[in-house]
Amino acid sequence: MENQTSASKFVLLGLTSEPHLQSLLFFIFSVIYFITLFGNMVIMIVISTDPHLHSPMYFFLFHLALTDICYATTIVPYMLVKFLLKQRTIDFSACIIQMSLILLLAGSEIFLLSAMAYDRYIAICKPLQYQEIMNKPVCSRLVGGAWAMGVLHSTINTLPMLNVQFCMYTEIKHFSCELPPLLTAACSRTFLNKLVLLSSAVIFGSSSFLLTLISYIYIISTVLKIQSAMGRQKAFSTCSSHLIVVVLLYRTALFQYTKPSSVSSFILDQLFSIQYSILTPMLNPIIYSLKNNGVKTAL
Repeated sequence: MENQTSASKFVLLGLTSEPHLQSLLFFIFSVIYFITLFGNMVIMIVISTDPHLHSPMYFFLFHLALTDICYATTIVPYMLVKFLLKQRTIDFSACIIQMSLILLLAGSEIFLLSAMAYDRYIAICKPLQYQEIMNKPVCSRLVGGAWAMGVLHSTINTLPMLNVQFCMYTEIKHFSCELPPLLTAACSRTFLNKLVLLSSAVIFGSSSFLLTLISYIYIISTVLKIQSAMGRQKAFSTCSSHLIVVVLLYRTALFQYTKPSSVSSFILDQLFSIQYSILTPMLNPIIYSLKNNGVKTAL
């Protein structure tokens, strides 16, 4: 067994080794990445330039778009280079950096979504106090807290990985350096790392989900008390885009990071990862553009 200093490079098996399929996938993921960048940048530009969108809800949406750009950029460009050059190796240091960024951005995004749910709770359940409660310092602290939780989530999982031993030739059964497939590829015992991963995923994931769930319980109970059907529809319409984004992210991401290794599947794991790390950042601006009246009007 060689220590991790011997494993200067890893082999990312990726989605396929077939040359003609790699060319097709290069085109598909290039289009997805372009739509992701274009859609999220449009959202950010519109929010920045339209005075009508200078409100807490769009402040959070701006940072969600920024997170989605960073998330996709952490993964997709490297995939495209590998498809183009037909090369599958990645340096150990580059792999660890990519892994830490994925953890950071995923952690930040789930708490940003919780902050957005809290914002909708205040807007619907306490409308007269909305401006007072959701003032600029509070919004900045909520966004700063989301990024801080992402940094913490990344740090507590990345530091233990520096002590993990890898063999001279290490294959990673994935298209990116996500933590679960990295732990599977290790040559040394990874019980502590898996315990830290599971604990952090449960604590961070469940706490952010619980905050979001509680906000929506109060929102739904308040909306159901509105007597006019038009009023109920208007209230629900302000939350529908956020709710769809939450479901898209949580449905696969939490399962991927908390499932036992016995239920792992090479194809299934990659499909789940594609959905929450590549497709979701592309779909978020589309969902908000179609479902949010403020964004639609500004566009």
